[in-house]
Formats: sequence, C-alpha cells, structure tokens
Amino acid sequence: MSTIITDIGQLVTPVGGPRPLSGKKMKELSLQRDVQIRIKDGKIAAVEARGKEADSHDLIIDAGGGVVIPGLIDPHTHAVFAGTREEEFLARCQDRQYNGGGITSTARRVAQTSEEELIVSASHRLKEMLSHGTTTIEIKSGYGLDMENEIKILNVIKRLDKENPLRFVATFLGAHSFPSGMRRADYISSIITTMIPYVSRHRLAKFCDVFCDRGFYTINEARTILRAARGAGLLLKLHADELTSIGGAELAAQLEATSADHLLRISDRGIEAMKEAGVIAVLLPGTAFSLNRRYAPARKMIDAGLPIALASDFNPGTCLINSQLLIIGLAVMKMGLTIEEALTAATLNAAASLEMADAIGSLEEGKSADLVILDLDNYRQIPYFFGHNPVMKVLINGQLVWDRERNRY
Repeated sequence: MSTIITDIGQLVTPVGGPRPLSGKKMKELSLQRDVQIRIKDGKIAAVEARGKEADSHDLIIDAGGGVVIPGLIDPHTHAVFAGTREEEFLARCQDRQYNGGGITSTARRVAQTSEEELIVSASHRLKEMLSHGTTTIEIKSGYGLDMENEIKILNVIKRLDKENPLRFVATFLGAHSFPSGMRRADYISSIITTMIPYVSRHRLAKFCDVFCDRGFYTINEARTILRAARGAGLLLKLHADELTSIGGAELAAQLEATSADHLLRISDRGIEAMKEAGVIAVLLPGTAFSLNRRYAPARKMIDAGLPIALASDFNPGTCLINSQLLIIGLAVMKMGLTIEEALTAATLNAAASLEMADAIGSLEEGKSADLVILDLDNYRQIPYFFGHNPVMKVLINGQLVWDRERNRY
C-alpha cells in the first residue's frame, strides 16, 4: 500500500544533498503546482501530476490546497533540561544583574531530577515542536557537568528517540561550562579520559560539541577536547564566536568540524576559513533576539559563499523559542535572508549540518517522506504570519504524526 498526498496548492522544496547549498543556490527552490506526492515504504516514490490514478488500497491525505514543504530540521537545541530561569530572564530584560548561576543552576536541577521526569517534561516540549513542523531535532547534553548526569541526559535522548515519532540526533556537550568546586584542568581531563570514551563506546552521541568563547573554553582547550572526540569516532561541532571573536570559526575550519554555531562575532577571516574547509554555519537568530544582541552576519556569509543553516537554540536560559517557523521569520526580518534562503537553511542545509542531507531535508524521489502541510496560500506567507502556527499536518517517514484537526499524534 502507498500513501498519496493530494490537493497540494504549492509543493516547495530545495533540491540537493548531501552537501549544503550556498550562495545563489540557496534561493533556488523548486516550486510545483497541480501535483501529488506518492509515498511508498516511507520514502517519496514520485511527485506526479495531480489526479493520477490511485490504487484502491492507497491511503489518501488531502492537503486542502495548502503549501507542502520539507519537514523542518532543528540542528541545535538543548531541549532536555529541568527547571526554569525566569528570574534571570526578567532581570536581563530590565538590564539588571542577576547571579542565579546560569548553566550551572540548570545543571543542579538536572541532578535533582530523575530520567523519568526528564522524559515526561521533554516529551511535552517535543510534541509542541512537532506541532510547529519540526521533524528532526538535534539535542545536546551539557546540563550535567559530571559523568553521571551527562550520561543521564544522553540516555534520556536515546529513550526519547524510541518513544517519539521525531528523528533525533544526540550531541555530547560535556564542555558546556565548568562545575563548581572542581579544578578546570581536572574537569577537562574527566571529559577526555572518562566521558568521551564512554559516550563513544555506548554510542550515545553522534557529535561532540564545545562552548568555545570568552569565559568558557579557550581555543587550546576546545582543540584538545575535540581532537580526543574525533579520535573516539565522534563528529565535531563547535559553539563559536558568540560573545567575542576569539578564533572559534577558524578552529572549526582547522578541525574540519561539521558545523560552527552562533557566530555573532565571526571575523572575515573566519568566514573564509569555514568556507574553504566546508564547515556549515548554524545561525541562531532566536538567541540574538532573546538576548537583544546583534545578529550573526548572515548576509555577508551567504554573499561570501558560506552555507548557512538555521536552528532554534531552544534552551532554558537564553532562548525559549522552539519553533523553526519563528526562526525562519526572524531570519527574514532581522538577518536579511530571503524567504527562499531561510527555507533552505531550515531544511536541506540544516540536514547537512547533521550529515543527513542524503536522506532528509528536501522532497525528492528516494528521500524520506518527512513533510509539513501548511494552511497558507503560498510559501512566501511563512514569515508574514509571524507568530501564527499554520501547520495542518506533519508526516515523518510517510506516517501521519501530527494532525491539527485531531490535535494529537
């Protein structure tokens, strides 16, 4: 039996993979009307003329004349956490100092929370993200800051992957901050000699990330940790140049990381180095918006030929935005992206930043049938209806996993 998505007003998708699109190619979307999508065994079997004869056993899903886009991919989140930090948020809004502990305060709450409780709270957040069109999500650890709790978070992600319809990618971010009461060198040693080998041996993460910036991990510290991670078989990511231009982008290029993320303060040399090394820039406009900081120079990056992806950075401290539709809107309104570039950045390029663009990120024959049906007249209304949720239906691997009319999955 196959599934057919019919009555599509617009089918809009980037085309490509497994490498990301860059420069002018980011604007080149395929736009089709009067078509239907045939799905078989979870993959797109054909994009064909509307009304082409269906088998009596086919499942028909009516798009209601709406817009069909690839499933949105969020390649940078911290979606497993415990507790909230609203006092920190409100103090920041009033430009007041607040010493609530930041990352370490969330780590303390995680240490006090069981795996079961973390799964319940994360599942609620994930359902909300799914209802906004996210079909693949990367989740980082980093709120453990010790062996026991870092592994606890990664185990939660592994269980979530089995119990939820979304696609998951886990990233080990033991080097997010430093635990109180422990020497800096000792904690780094524990990451390298204990945590990374365990994570690799038990296949708890695909990537290793380091927060390389002023007040966090230095260039040399990040290089040492990431080299150890690569030696253990993990792929590399880097929180880079968010607070200060300290050469994080250049380090990502030297190590040939898959991506460098944030990049609000990236240098021109960093842009060129990342381009030459094939490192993807993952930009997080929701964080700049939430912190009232200047945005990453997305226009300069695209014009230089550096491929960019978009992510939410959903976390309890600096960005509670968990909708990629809102992130697309911010990218268009605040970073100078065209809607075409933003849609590419949140789909195919986001998939490439997770090294998954051969299978997801665009609606092409042979790729997984991960798609979103939007209650819109045309795709250019996505940023226009900022703050609204036009998602009617979501399919992952050809299965209907969200239906607005039923408000469930």
